[in-house]
Amino acid sequence: MTPALQRLFAYACLAVSMSLVGSYVALSRPLVAAMPVFLLAWLRFAIGGVGMLHWLRKPASEPPWTPQTRGLVFLESFLGNFLFTICMLFGVSLSSAVSAGVIMASIPAAIAVLSWAFLRERIAPRIWAAIGCAALGIALLGMSHADAAAAAPSAELAAGSRNAWLGNVLVFCAVLCEASYAVIGKKLTGTLGPKRITALINLWGFALMTPFGAYAALHFDFASVRPGTWMLLVFYSLAASVWTVWLWMTGSRIVHAAEAGVFTVMLPVTAAFVGVFVLGEPLSGTQMTAFSLALAGILLATLPVKSSL
Repeated sequence: MTPALQRLFAYACLAVSMSLVGSYVALSRPLVAAMPVFLLAWLRFAIGGVGMLHWLRKPASEPPWTPQTRGLVFLESFLGNFLFTICMLFGVSLSSAVSAGVIMASIPAAIAVLSWAFLRERIAPRIWAAIGCAALGIALLGMSHADAAAAAPSAELAAGSRNAWLGNVLVFCAVLCEASYAVIGKKLTGTLGPKRITALINLWGFALMTPFGAYAALHFDFASVRPGTWMLLVFYSLAASVWTVWLWMTGSRIVHAAEAGVFTVMLPVTAAFVGVFVLGEPLSGTQMTAFSLALAGILLATLPVKSSL
């Protein structure tokens, strides 16, 4: 495969990966309505692990692990799998897929900030502008939920609208986890193969979630789950644990982290699209303005800049 085709292949992997993330972020909303979050997360790692048991085998070409590699593998799973899953599922259950899409649009800016904090990379003025757009969009979401709470016709609906701020905070925590996952993942691809990374961090995720998931399973009526929900759970598990991770690691192994960040635009767009056109969520004028600001922030954060000679 020529270098040009390799880059096209990498771009396709990254775009499909983020599109799948956006879709399962939105589709997780009916799942958290059907079963407890910790049980859902535990089943996700279990089903995903069954689908890639053969990826756990250590290839002969893999170099010996260093303490740094072991620590990075654990952090990749703890932040990118364990905490991301908890924050995202609880957050979407309290908010909406459209709101999650707006907040997830701040991922490129979050990656830039983490790169500045941990890798000492300089943040250009346009990145600060992107961070400002993301912050303004999230603030508009808060205003829209406050207005919804005030105008709600019942105490139950008003309480749900008031709790949306907590859902937005949790989704933003998921953004920070996803940004950490992207930065750590780029480091790991220099040592481990994409399939091996995918299987290892899923195994860690399953181990971390087992105490919480097993306890939730003891008190849950599995017969209450409809067949369609089980099918959606299988898609969610394979997409979240197998396909998206392998696609992202494969693509980021070929291109630079900054280039890979461009394709996170697919995440919020897909999440909002599924929320509106599949789940039937309303899209208010304030949310549309917030989403436009989020997309403007993505463009500012990810558009290439001509280097001076």
